[in-house]
Amino acid sequence: MLIAMIGLPASGKSTIARRLATELPGNVLDKDSIRAALFLPEQIEYSSEQDDFCMEILYQVAGYMLRKDPARHVIVDGRPFGRQRQRESLFQAARRIDTRLCLIECVCSAESVSRRLQESVANAEHPAANRDLALYRRLKTNWEPFTEERLVLDTDALDMNECVHAAMQYINSASRPRQEESQS
Repeated sequence: MLIAMIGLPASGKSTIARRLATELPGNVLDKDSIRAALFLPEQIEYSSEQDDFCMEILYQVAGYMLRKDPARHVIVDGRPFGRQRQRESLFQAARRIDTRLCLIECVCSAESVSRRLQESVANAEHPAANRDLALYRRLKTNWEPFTEERLVLDTDALDMNECVHAAMQYINSASRPRQEESQS
């Protein structure tokens, strides 16, 4: 199964993804880590073209992992998926890989984002150097409506254990064969 973490920067996607990888078990594939592995610091440009390139490599790696172990969970992290074209690319990748796709969106207040981004920068915790309030605001302004079925986790309202528990329940229910699949 492919699990995509959706949401604005500092909404809790990566933290939950890492916890889910331990619980499931699964692998987290992160666009920003892939970019850092592929490009020298002076080659990193944070462009749409480079983002899309890194995501295509991520999808290829996910496909390889799932072909080798179809019962595995691969968690996609590092892209907000705030644009419809990004989501369509994700859906196409899941179809190409021939796996189920589970969407988990993380949301929180702007105040929490600001605090989390400040902490992240102070501790040099994130591989993406462009991850700041300006990026958050730009992505939030350009966010396109999301109509696809997904689990929405409010990382302000729920503590981390509650978020992971809710995500595990959602993933487990999405893993069950659908009625029409079990009858064929």
